[in-house]
Amino acid sequence: MSKLGKTIAEKILSSHCGKGTRAGEIVVAQVDFAFAQDGTAPLAIESFRKMGGKEVFHRDKVAFFIDHNAPSPKPEVSTLHRLMREFSREKGFPLYDIAEGICHQVMVERLPVSAGGLIVGADSHTSTYGALNCLSIGVGSTDLAAVLISGKLWFKVPETLKVILKGKLSPGVYSKDVILYLIGQLGAEGANYKSIEFEGSLVDDLSMEARFTICNMVAEMGAKAGIMSVNDKTLEWMRKYNPSASPSQPVRADGDANYKNILEYDLSSLEPQVAKPHRVDNVSPVSEVAGLKIDQAFLGTCTNGRLEDLRIAARILEGREVHPEVRFIVVPASKRIFLEAMKEGLIGLLIKAEAAVLNPGCGPCVGTHAGVPADGEVVLSTANRNFKGRMGNPNAGIYLASPATVAASAIKGEITNPRSVQ
Repeated sequence: MSKLGKTIAEKILSSHCGKGTRAGEIVVAQVDFAFAQDGTAPLAIESFRKMGGKEVFHRDKVAFFIDHNAPSPKPEVSTLHRLMREFSREKGFPLYDIAEGICHQVMVERLPVSAGGLIVGADSHTSTYGALNCLSIGVGSTDLAAVLISGKLWFKVPETLKVILKGKLSPGVYSKDVILYLIGQLGAEGANYKSIEFEGSLVDDLSMEARFTICNMVAEMGAKAGIMSVNDKTLEWMRKYNPSASPSQPVRADGDANYKNILEYDLSSLEPQVAKPHRVDNVSPVSEVAGLKIDQAFLGTCTNGRLEDLRIAARILEGREVHPEVRFIVVPASKRIFLEAMKEGLIGLLIKAEAAVLNPGCGPCVGTHAGVPADGEVVLSTANRNFKGRMGNPNAGIYLASPATVAASAIKGEITNPRSVQ
């Protein structure tokens, strides 16, 4: 009897460890790219030195990003930023400083890795690059240090869930609603240490920006990675943003691949979704929370701070103003997005509607230096997490929703179905 075929994760790890491998096995694999951000890089540098590291394994395959606290809010953070800048200059690899934007957006704009690549990042939302057909996995700072030295890391080959998405999204429903719904269905631990392969007609219809949103948030159901196959949209994105990448080697699962489970959803009747405090899997249709007064709205993050998201919000806000009792904070995910949004007139439109637009970066999402809510306040955000204290105050309540729902709610002053204002 012939052996079963392989999943995408099994194929990518097999090609990077030099031997055939299957789910459950432990392998040491060669990494194509490694990075850290200012919340994780300082510890990685310390670990690098404790391990006796002298040089990074490849200067063109490593990067640091200052995005979580950009600009620095206090002297202690400034000291850590200086450590990162000095280390990157000393070792000769690039550091993207406070004006560049969020690591996960800058990476998909500049990533010198083609489809089929293996990427590790000291950030849990490294899974974003699965939309480019890469196996991209978040790791701890100590593991990242080992990669900086050797270019290799050990992996337990993950089992794979296959998620087939079918149907057409109705007006007012977006990829953020899709992934929130899936997290609500599977639960925060429903895909622990799994790779998730997304496919189906609905996935084929999505823009690349929408696919990044879905792969970004697989971490919220415990997944190790989320990954999609290559199509014409993927190739077009790579040609536009990653022309220096090595020739693409798209990876597809075999027809007889062995999956832990296969789940199929027809989302034609899906409503806009909202994740309620204080868990991302505490999800319900917007109709169940509509009318709840909000104090702050936030559009941005590595999940939904892209140009497509700004366009969606601007279209809803055009000719309207933010409710006088709501603070609406907008943060483009990268410098490129900020510039393109300015060129299209989106930034001016948002400011005219009374939004506060901040510099590219993580901004209020991490709660360290911008947009911290007061006790008892309600925030509606496009971020990927709503844990207690996530935005800097454990006594505030954070709800998660799509850019459309956030923009519509900012106008009304309460959680609102975006269909009512479009």
